[in-house]
Amino acid sequence: MSKPINNNQPSLSTGYAIALGEFNDTNSIDKFGLNSSVGSSYETIWDAGAIYAYPSSAVPMTITSAGGATDEGVEVTVVGLDSTYAEKTETVTLDATGVATTGNFLRVFRAYTSNGQDATGTVTIANGGVTYAQFSVEMQQTLMAVYTIPAGKVGYLVSGNLSSQKDKDITAKLMMREQGGVMRTKGLVLTPGTPFQRTWAIPQRIPAKTDIEIRAKAGATGPVAAGFEIVLVDA
Repeated sequence: MSKPINNNQPSLSTGYAIALGEFNDTNSIDKFGLNSSVGSSYETIWDAGAIYAYPSSAVPMTITSAGGATDEGVEVTVVGLDSTYAEKTETVTLDATGVATTGNFLRVFRAYTSNGQDATGTVTIANGGVTYAQFSVEMQQTLMAVYTIPAGKVGYLVSGNLSSQKDKDITAKLMMREQGGVMRTKGLVLTPGTPFQRTWAIPQRIPAKTDIEIRAKAGATGPVAAGFEIVLVDA
């Protein structure tokens, strides 16, 4: 039987124990992103480029594919948070022109094809002309170094990574915004293009409803990938 993390001392490493469900109040999230064209100004590491925009209120999302009628029947699952910051997942079946979710999303931080049919065009998750997630034919899933801690959870940041295809200077920022606050730099990396990996000896504690993202700029335009791992514990 699983137990709270504070009362359980498994023989496995903590990471394996969390993955196996040994702790009944703990799970994890692995966020990994790619921006295919980072230049001299900061951009969020996600599929659509530029600085990521967050919804100001919970809204329905419309899911469309550039494949149009060819992608009728493709199932897309959208993962995020509802108006109360509770975790929310909804799956829609694409038609030729786009399908709206039945529920509202305050945050979207992952989407992917979820049946046996690949999308043949770029899939976009948007509202009011603003894109909140998208994924390519090649990936069939979003690549977003973007996340928000759900209500009732506390996050512990355990690792982060950064890499680039070009041997040029990269400046990257780990950004966080607690509810009601502003985006603040909580970590900074300067690298000449060398891959970077950090594991926190003392993980950063992140309160519920905090937005998290990685931004980067580069000395020469090119792809930058980045990501982070967070352990989530019931508050």
